Amino acid sequence: MNKFKDVLKELRKEKNIGQVELANKIGVSKGIISLWENGLREPNMSSLILLSKFFGVSIDFLVGIDK
Repeated sequence: MNKFKDVLKELRKEKNIGQVELANKIGVSKGIISLWENGLREPNMSSLILLSKFFGVSIDFLVGIDK
């Protein structure tokens, strides 16, 4: 079960930003954000770190281990 895609989409919507803006903020392409949110790819560790810093949450939370 891939909770990351759901957590990412929810955090992005809570922050009221689009995929393009998120991609620009963390230095990846919009296509990568789309692939992550559709569960077709998973981020590497450096991307997880950037996402956790951007959203102010732990990596455990991002991947659905910690609520």
